[in-house]
Amino acid sequence: MSINEERKILEGIAAGDAKVIKSFYKDNYNYIKGYILKNSGDDVDVEDVFQDAMIVIYQKLKSGTLEMNVSIRTYLYAVCKNIWRSRLRKKKKLIVDNDAIEANEEIEASIAEDIENKEREHVYRKYFLKLSDSCKELLNLVFDGNSMKEIANITGYSDGYTRKKKFECKKSLLEKIEKDPMYKELKITSLKE
Repeated sequence: MSINEERKILEGIAAGDAKVIKSFYKDNYNYIKGYILKNSGDDVDVEDVFQDAMIVIYQKLKSGTLEMNVSIRTYLYAVCKNIWRSRLRKKKKLIVDNDAIEANEEIEASIAEDIENKEREHVYRKYFLKLSDSCKELLNLVFDGNSMKEIANITGYSDGYTRKKKFECKKSLLEKIEKDPMYKELKITSLKE
């Protein structure tokens, strides 16, 4: 595949062009499927991993952090491989495929970090959505960088109650997250700052 063709594919993915994405999916699905099926996966796993890999690539394109020194196909394979290996490790079923295409160590480290961040975000979101509406509103205002005084004005709470409510909401969220089995594995520490 030429550099120009790859650039068009990347631009299409970034733009959310359904035709480009469908074509890319069709061209690469069996390539990814072979690896996952060979390593304890099934068709549902193939769909999930491929979809998650596309999200990783899309997010990196949109944020301008995608750095590739390999073909898009090799990069996709590396992303899928890392997602799948991460899931197998969690299930304790990792089977090493020595014949698999080995991606550059920098790419793998970057992808592994992206996967871990995505999983960390998933755990956070899962419990954030279970908070009361008032806690979600207050924490969103905090995360948006509003001061306690601004939050008090927006919510109509007193300054003291706003601080107390923030503490209670954050504590509730952390307690829920810490009970999740994924918590220890992901070592979520960023919320404790």
